[in-house]
Amino acid sequence: MTQDEDRHIPVMLDEVVAALGALDGARVIDGTFGAGGYTRAFLARGACVIGLDRDPDAVQGAQDLVAQSEGRFKIVETAFSHLAEVSDVPVDAVVLDIGVSSMQIDEGERGFSFQKDGPLDMRMAQKGFSAADVVNRMKVADLARIFAVLGEERHAGRVARMIEARREQKPFTRTLDLARAIEALLHRKPGAIHPATRVFQALRIYVNDELGELGRALFAAERCLVSGGRLAVVTFHSLEDRMVKRFFAARGGPSAGSRHLPDIAGEAARFLPLFKGAQSAGEAEVARNPRARSARLRVGVRTDAPAAQADFSLFQLPVVAAYAGGVA
Repeated sequence: MTQDEDRHIPVMLDEVVAALGALDGARVIDGTFGAGGYTRAFLARGACVIGLDRDPDAVQGAQDLVAQSEGRFKIVETAFSHLAEVSDVPVDAVVLDIGVSSMQIDEGERGFSFQKDGPLDMRMAQKGFSAADVVNRMKVADLARIFAVLGEERHAGRVARMIEARREQKPFTRTLDLARAIEALLHRKPGAIHPATRVFQALRIYVNDELGELGRALFAAERCLVSGGRLAVVTFHSLEDRMVKRFFAARGGPSAGSRHLPDIAGEAARFLPLFKGAQSAGEAEVARNPRARSARLRVGVRTDAPAAQADFSLFQLPVVAAYAGGVA
């Protein structure tokens, strides 16, 4: 096992592999390559895999596996929203493990962790605006909405106002500086999660447009899967899981539709559920890997109906302000 493999344990690996069925000769897109845990399992079962990752460090780390794969694996540096563009032929399976990888959290210099000092960055692709840009430049009302919606932080307004007051004296540039300022404001209750947890989560989701990327990836998977192909999605956050649930409900035809979504007369099913609802990680896995505690796996089987129009309204996503680089 390589150092990266040891640092990142793929969540619900057995359940994902079982959900994909026979893999010998199958064409699979691993939309979130990371350290390659899923990909290695697929290759071991005879699949041909295209791995995607927008993190250049992950792409560089995949080169040894490319060399060892005898042509059955290639890695592409791109966001998984572009997964329909990486294969010239339809594929048999698409797998998405949503969220930040353990490797990114463990590296303080990437700026994802509130427990390790590093630049307040959080950019998976290592380009674009950073978490520091958002914290130091966005209007206080927009910051509060980001924390409340994407982090489900109860004290979003208080945290945003604290940030506004503090950044006028000294901008936030380091992760521990922001984490300690939030902890000083909200205090840390025994047994509770760190007070900065939800704010850091919200900033990461916002900086990387994770909800937008997920929506685009689901529509892309619908376009590129063969009839009978499997779309397996592992989520760790309630907003993401609701998006996947609503997508499969909307694409399941009128009889499978959600009560929250309008039925469309005569609309054909594009996906059928492999199993009802979502699967969770087993107790043994959660004991080995606490990250698996919040994981939810949903799997849809593609029908032969043509792909429908990509319509983001089906996700009912909350609106947050777009980053414009402005100041409060």
